[in-house]
Amino acid sequence: MTAPGTDAKPRLCHGVRLTYDHVRETHVLLFPEGVLVPNATAAAVLELCDGEATVERITAALGARYTGVRGQDVLDVLARLADRRVVEWT
Repeated sequence: MTAPGTDAKPRLCHGVRLTYDHVRETHVLLFPEGVLVPNATAAAVLELCDGEATVERITAALGARYTGVRGQDVLDVLARLADRRVVEWT
């Protein structure tokens, strides 16, 4: 598969859920094979992955909250999550 561009629309794969664990005080990504504890950056990206927003729109939304957000960095985070089979592209 070729690398997705900024017009790609990422979403969580079927059966994957991002939630906040109040005991650990961090986000967790629940999926049938286990649990993934994303860092704060990945969690911020994942919160915006609804299958409707493009990577470009996700990058802009993150840029409004944080400084120095680059589209390529967002794509890199999403590519790693896609490799783990928790994110897919629509």
